[in-house]
Formats: sequence, C-alpha cells, structure tokens
Amino acid sequence: MPFTTATVLAVAALVAIAILARTALTAWNGWLDLKRAEAVRSADAGNHVLGLIDLSDIKERLRKLEAIAAGVDL
Repeated sequence: MPFTTATVLAVAALVAIAILARTALTAWNGWLDLKRAEAVRSADAGNHVLGLIDLSDIKERLRKLEAIAAGVDL
C-alpha cells in the first residue's frame, strides 16, 4: 500500500496538532500551578496581616484594662 502525498500530509498534520495540544496542556497546567501558588502566598500574607491587626487590638485592650485598673479615667 503506497503512501500518497495526501496521506503523508494528513498524518503530519495530526502529529503537529497532537504536539501543539500537548504543549498547550503543559502550559495550562503550569499557569494553574502558578495561580495556586499565588493564592497560597496571598492567603498566608492575609493571615499575617490579620494576625498583626489582632495583636494590635489585643495590645490596645490591654492598655485600656491597665488604665482602668490604675484608676485612670479614659
């Protein structure tokens, strides 16, 4: 069974499409991994900022309680 030019071109086109699809899928997975890493980083940063806010709120409450205990009128 001899291969015609059309058959060779069709097979080459299918191979090229398969290679492009595989490359696109790999790029997509890499992009998703990047976005997941960014989400984790921003969540960690958000928790750190909230921790600092909570800490400053606790310190302010402690100052008020100490002032009340000392008899200072706020």
